Amino acid sequence: MSAKYVKLAELLKNQIEENGGNIFKLPTENALCKKYCVSRQTVRKALSVLENERLIEKRQGSGSYTTGRFGRTERDTVAILVCSDSEYIYPELLADLRSALQEQGFSSTVYVTENQFSKEREILSYLLNHPVRGILSEGCKTAFPTPNHDLYYRLSKEGTSILFFHGSYQNLPDFPSLKDDNFEGGYYLGKYLLSLGHEKTAAVIKSDDIQGLERCHGFLSALRDENVPFPEKNICYFDSVKLNALQKKQDTGFLTDFIGKQLDGATAVLCYNDEIAYWLIKELIYKNLRIPEDVSVVCFDNSYLSELSAIQLTALSHKKQEMGQTAAEMLLKLMKGSPVSPKKLSWHLICRQSCKARRP
Repeated sequence: MSAKYVKLAELLKNQIEENGGNIFKLPTENALCKKYCVSRQTVRKALSVLENERLIEKRQGSGSYTTGRFGRTERDTVAILVCSDSEYIYPELLADLRSALQEQGFSSTVYVTENQFSKEREILSYLLNHPVRGILSEGCKTAFPTPNHDLYYRLSKEGTSILFFHGSYQNLPDFPSLKDDNFEGGYYLGKYLLSLGHEKTAAVIKSDDIQGLERCHGFLSALRDENVPFPEKNICYFDSVKLNALQKKQDTGFLTDFIGKQLDGATAVLCYNDEIAYWLIKELIYKNLRIPEDVSVVCFDNSYLSELSAIQLTALSHKKQEMGQTAAEMLLKLMKGSPVSPKKLSWHLICRQSCKARRP
């Protein structure tokens, strides 16, 4: 025969699950004693079981609250939607996310959207029929409104906490997000290049994700504030199709075209990220251009490619593990019923060999 505290713990677990993950305060120990006709010691031991299983947490001076977990593993899962899980920033980012969630008792499953709305819809439809407690979504082609807003709202209405990271959709303003401060980063790099005497600049920008447009906006704003003409004809825009061809087939055609048609004597190039900078430098060297003597290159992200590049890259960086851990912390707060405000992560510059002052 089970001990009384075990039976009480099971009763309380069932109540938590029946509430569908909503955060609520448990009755006081005294109230539980009266309701279930048990001793205070039995109540405390039952609450200790729930606390050890991370189903409740005690808030000093306030009482015991549920945490958003269910006690049933299928609903203690977080879905992580990313555009890719291959090389570049993803392995480290996913490891940080999963580690932070696991510390709080949540497992995670990674779904790859390939930056396609249709694939994202398949995944969201699956999650409607296989509920999870939370969703961390990178978003697809975030420069555009998502046609999948209906599914995000349905999932939210059914109790799934949703947080966007890296980018967010303009037609889902009610959902919190964690983003790079891309405008600030572009503005900083623009000012930095100008301070080194680079007044004729160029840029290679991803056009179908909001990060690229924000970075370009910041860059152009820095030039505007210093009364330097916008280098519109010197901006190369690429999309997910061209990026996919670069990653899978090493198709650098758009970078070759940029050097031949749009570089046009620019002494410095701002790149969307260090993956693009890595391949651009290969093409510049192939064209017998010296880096940084002839062309300086700066970029975002500071992944492992920044140091693997033939010329090590000057890049904007975040603190190590900052994006993954912060995203997990924000989602955990959402799943506990706490309000979460949108947040932007600041950049800091890592100076290496790819950028130098322009010769007089």
